[in-house]
Amino acid sequence: MKGNTLPASTLRSPTHQEPMGLGRFSHAWRALRHRNFKLFVTGQSISLIGTWMTRIATSWLVYRLTGSALLLGVVGFSGQILTFVLAPFAGVLIERMDRRKLLVWTQALAAAQSLLMAGLTLARIITIREIIFLSALQGLINAFDMPGRQSFLVQMVEDKQDLGNAIAINSSMVNLARLVGPALAGLVIAWVGEGYCFLIDGISYFAVIASLLMMVVTPAEIRRATTTMVEQLREGWSYVTTFRPIRTILLLFSLTSLMGFPFMVLLPIFAGKILHGGPHTLGFLTGASGIGALVSAISLALRKSVRGLTTMIQISALMFGAGLILFGLSHTLWLSLLFMLITGFGMMQGLAASNTVIQTLVPEDKRSRVMSYYTMAFVGMAPFGSLLAGFMAHHIGAPHTVMVTGGFCVLGAIWFTTQLASVRDVMRPIYQEMGIIPGELDLEDRAATQ
Repeated sequence: MKGNTLPASTLRSPTHQEPMGLGRFSHAWRALRHRNFKLFVTGQSISLIGTWMTRIATSWLVYRLTGSALLLGVVGFSGQILTFVLAPFAGVLIERMDRRKLLVWTQALAAAQSLLMAGLTLARIITIREIIFLSALQGLINAFDMPGRQSFLVQMVEDKQDLGNAIAINSSMVNLARLVGPALAGLVIAWVGEGYCFLIDGISYFAVIASLLMMVVTPAEIRRATTTMVEQLREGWSYVTTFRPIRTILLLFSLTSLMGFPFMVLLPIFAGKILHGGPHTLGFLTGASGIGALVSAISLALRKSVRGLTTMIQISALMFGAGLILFGLSHTLWLSLLFMLITGFGMMQGLAASNTVIQTLVPEDKRSRVMSYYTMAFVGMAPFGSLLAGFMAHHIGAPHTVMVTGGFCVLGAIWFTTQLASVRDVMRPIYQEMGIIPGELDLEDRAATQ
């Protein structure tokens, strides 16, 4: 079991103290005391607003050009399929690379992609073919960017006790952008069109590049290849599939990503046909989901420990599925916004809690490979879900589609509940070695950890 965890000495710092005089909730932002992470948050906060503007603008552009639910699904598929295919190989390569340099390159390429999208749209020559191609290019970039960013987080936050808080702050940042970006995109689209959303996004990437270049980072030890890529892939796959906690979490996460997350590609249909609105309605729906997700992320940031997160994974999947079912039943804007709040909370709670537990458990020498499988579960399963959602919406309608997919998320939560006891049995001695829970637990304390 000790081979499956980081040594306790690397996870606990004797100098870790809560700053004096900052109030009882100062622990909620403790990861920001790390200069590199603070730089990252500053740059990424700006860039993510542009990213969400591009997501909304792309969906609305496809819907405006084609009016097709199926093509919304096809574009979602093309933007994520390469991430699914290439993420495991990227995980092996990232362990042999300087992760900061890698991220500078991925951000520069993403900026170029957005600026090209802006140029074609503003010139009024863009077609669905160019959108599909450029979406696929972004998926290729994400295959390296996402696992690279997740594994680089450990280098930005020197005190590993702050890792869970950093993930929660990162989630809060994503969802603040999710509030601002879609609302801003709705205004920009209505005022001057989708092209300026892509232009703003392209420029915003330079904030992240600047923050990465300003960091003072102790280079992580780069692994020299002593085995073939195939052998390293097999080793990573064997770890993920045989270590019960990570296997179980990733299976549930894959299900919710496949069946639940693609509801986003159908929101233009709900905004236009079901709720009889326009791009501003799409922005409201996405923003409501973002508010729920932001509340979820803040609740995670307020936690002082990773204890109890497996229960939150269970509850979040249930909330997410129930929110989707209720959203599919609604034909009233204010009710739809309420159910989007529930959906957003459940989605983000599951995403961030799963990330935190996995990052806590995984050994450093397998981190990039394991996070590449997390990327596959998060982004990589979504293309199949987008295609499935588009196909189903084309035949049975968008409301029935999200109700069916929400039902699968509820079933996933029930299955995860049946696995919890065995998962906790494996995690308990690891958490004891790390000092997260006491070495000996009585029945009352054991219940508290769950």
